[in-house]
Amino acid sequence: MVDDNELERLRDLAIPAPDGEAKTRALAAAMQAFDLDEKISAAAQGTATGLRLTERARMLWRDIMQRKLIATPAITALVALPIAGYAAFEMLKEQPPVIGGNGTVTETLADKPAAQTLVPEQPAIGEPLAAAPAKAKKTDTDTETRANSQMAPAAPKPAAEVDSLLKQEVAPEAEPALQPAPAENGQLAAGGKDGVGVIAGYSPKRSADELERADKAPAGGAAAVPASPPALADSKLMVQPAPMPADQMQPQEENRDRVETFKTNPVHETAQDPVSTFSIDVDTASYSFVRRALKEGSLPDPDTVRVEEMINYFPYDWKGPDSAATPFNSTITVMPTPWNEHTKLMHVAIKGFDVKPAEQPKANLVFLIDVSGSMDEPDKLPLLKSAFRLLVSKLKPDDTVSIVTYAGNAGTVLMPTKAAEKQKILAAIDNLSPGGSTAGEEGIREAYKLAQQSFVKDGVNRVMLATDGDFNVGQTDDDDLKRLIEKERKTGVFLSVFGFGRGNLNDQMMQAIAQNGNGTAAYIDTLAEAEKVLVEDASSTLFTIAKDVKIQVEFNPAKVSEYRLVGYETRALKREDFNNDRVDAGDIGSGHSVTAVYEITPKGSGGEQVDPLRYGQAKVDNGGVANGDEYAFVKIRYKLPNENVSKLITTPVTAANEVKSFDAAGADQRFSIAVAAFGQKLRDEDQTANFGYDRIAEIANAARGADPFGYRAEFLSLVRLASSLDGNK
Repeated sequence: MVDDNELERLRDLAIPAPDGEAKTRALAAAMQAFDLDEKISAAAQGTATGLRLTERARMLWRDIMQRKLIATPAITALVALPIAGYAAFEMLKEQPPVIGGNGTVTETLADKPAAQTLVPEQPAIGEPLAAAPAKAKKTDTDTETRANSQMAPAAPKPAAEVDSLLKQEVAPEAEPALQPAPAENGQLAAGGKDGVGVIAGYSPKRSADELERADKAPAGGAAAVPASPPALADSKLMVQPAPMPADQMQPQEENRDRVETFKTNPVHETAQDPVSTFSIDVDTASYSFVRRALKEGSLPDPDTVRVEEMINYFPYDWKGPDSAATPFNSTITVMPTPWNEHTKLMHVAIKGFDVKPAEQPKANLVFLIDVSGSMDEPDKLPLLKSAFRLLVSKLKPDDTVSIVTYAGNAGTVLMPTKAAEKQKILAAIDNLSPGGSTAGEEGIREAYKLAQQSFVKDGVNRVMLATDGDFNVGQTDDDDLKRLIEKERKTGVFLSVFGFGRGNLNDQMMQAIAQNGNGTAAYIDTLAEAEKVLVEDASSTLFTIAKDVKIQVEFNPAKVSEYRLVGYETRALKREDFNNDRVDAGDIGSGHSVTAVYEITPKGSGGEQVDPLRYGQAKVDNGGVANGDEYAFVKIRYKLPNENVSKLITTPVTAANEVKSFDAAGADQRFSIAVAAFGQKLRDEDQTANFGYDRIAEIANAARGADPFGYRAEFLSLVRLASSLDGNK
């Protein structure tokens, strides 16, 4: 302790005066040090004092913490490494990589990536390489019967080449590109160029195949998660992370198909409503819709099932006319109903005159092709190009072909060119590529303009529209499009529509503009269907022999108490429309077969579905009038292709048209009835509720007859598929 008195004494002492001699000595010492170039100390000015207690404590704590931080990572590594190793072992045990027989990592069909161009990446030094798979091609959804391609891994690189690749240095300025996603199901995948391992199948957007696999995942199960683009890393092969739970699965792609909804034709009481009127329908799109749905493992949407289109999909050997003077002939048969013992079927078959190839007129065709961005699918633009190549091979040298495309705007790809220049036309088709929105209305106007430039008098002038869906630029309303098509139809240029793909298909629009363009609407889902529509049925597709064909049937109340028309719901006409030549109707092409089926209830059969009136019903008294023994009177009205005034054909239906048993009817009649029953069954109609698929297959198989193209055999397979999907009802 310091004595306070001592401190007081020091405070009272006088401050010594400056000593001049001391100042002189100090200055001399400083100058001497400067002259000798001594290093001046970097210490701060002032007197160095000792550290306080708090400062000493902080220094001690800092030294302790530094030693602790150095030890912590080592301790953490010792604990974490065994845990990480065990976790990796469990993941590999649950999802092992697929190893080929040569010890290389291979890719399975289930892991097939979406088709895209991958940017190769240089490998890291000392990194294992994997075999490169061959370019995969997305196959048609009809792979059950017509598989066109199969993916297989390429052979591994020689050891010497692999060693040379391993010694390559990674380019320091290389810009990282998007890498493909890891293979599905946690399997290792190999890809890339020259054996460089990359992660196979990555796309910034989920592919249609990935969405489809996600949709088919079982409820409560795991769903694959789309991978994000991986960064450049030391390893190019990696196991996919654990799948995301089903309740976190990505939402499935919206189905924007547009189909016209309609109600099934009702039963009519003959005494109150004896006349039925409708336009014929030679379209076949509905059958293709049904086939695609069944082969993909689901029952079709009932509104896509138009029974008349399913019946008319098949060729039939009905008796045709003897000469072109009468464009078609009708054959009418009355037979027992296989699904109702109390009713009968009135089968009306029409066969168009088959124009011989040598007599076919010149054709002026304009291919109006949708190349919008949505067409970039294997079953859309690539299939479309293959389909039109088939059609070009069917044309005669004097026929003319033009090509117009439309996306964000319309453009002429090929000016009118003779089919003799086949390679020029095919090259124009092969160079088509997708991109942009869908300016269909502008494309239609341009196509009609080209058709008029090369118009063939007394020939075939037709625009052939191929698309996957909506016209989302320009006139997009169906009624506006109908008016546009009707206006151009009057010039003699007709229009047919061919639909491709799904998810964006506007079937309602296709039907509307095809009907108003005096053309047909077909849906092409496979190359085999393209061959049927554009090669086998080319004559009926291109060469019209009668237009605005209408059918009107008047039933005799004395013989028929009730009736209903099977199908043709979207083609119904008013009674007065039959004689009005300004009302548009369907067309018949060369050799076309058209079938209509009525289910009728004979008077007094006990099969009536409508109760009699309490206070009496309308009386029918023929009073000895002729024709009282007829079932019905069938009238068909039509126009020749270059005429605007209709002609009439009439046929009475009597007992002479009737067969005693269903088996006594012709094979074609019986097969068409099996198809009619199948269509009604898919629509879940009351009349066929108790009529099983097995009975439908039995009738179709017995009436299969000649089947050179296998269409009827395919129908039997569809019946079996529907039976399985519908619980064998």
